[in-house]
Amino acid sequence: MRLKDKVAFVTGAGGPMGEAIALRFAEEGAKLVITDISENRLNRTREKLLELLDADRLVAIRASVLDFDEVKEVVEEANKKFDKIDILVNVVGGIRDTTMIKSLFEIDGERWDQTMELNLKGTLHCTKLVAPIMLQQGYGKMINISTIHFEGEKGYADYGAAKAGVASFTKTAAKELSPTINVNCIAPGLIQTSIVDRMDSDTLEEYRRKTLLGRLGDPKDIANAALFLASDESAYITGHIMPVSGGIWPHL
Repeated sequence: MRLKDKVAFVTGAGGPMGEAIALRFAEEGAKLVITDISENRLNRTREKLLELLDADRLVAIRASVLDFDEVKEVVEEANKKFDKIDILVNVVGGIRDTTMIKSLFEIDGERWDQTMELNLKGTLHCTKLVAPIMLQQGYGKMINISTIHFEGEKGYADYGAAKAGVASFTKTAAKELSPTINVNCIAPGLIQTSIVDRMDSDTLEEYRRKTLLGRLGDPKDIANAALFLASDESAYITGHIMPVSGGIWPHL
């Protein structure tokens, strides 16, 4: 097992991507610390994880990663129970607006601020709280989630800019936390999550045609990439942005 007895902290674990990552890590022998802003979604993932691991190998606490004190409580409880955190996966992100794609003329200040906060603030909070533990133990893997749109895409002015921030933050953290902690980033293409429900069929078909593999991504595709970056197989990789996008690469 590639993550045998490693302790992995996964945020946004109630969503399709976070859940897939948590389940994949459990299959590979990890102990899990999971959190989500939704108690119901978190409990659903918790029940699925308990089919793969014993209850004493799981910590599940509802929290908003946008609230520093709430994240602190989760990290302290995890460290108290397991006496370490080996892996951090910052999954939380997205767009709250029911209309995902908007021109820069349609994006108002409220949406801009919400998108920046949702995609960046939790990553900062979790990194600041978990990094000291990893540095003290002399080992750590951090994985952030950006998007292939981080170099610009029409209709995603706020989201692309926020995820460009995640990509930049990843590289800065990789430098500041080296050589002890590997910090990498996954840049997904369009993955079959709740985002797909907010997009029209023509947009989805256009995106599908752009991919070399002719399909949308599955949350398991992201989970498998996260597993590689969390394992010691990626020991000599840090500060890297890994596309998981069916062949599409960020570009203007």
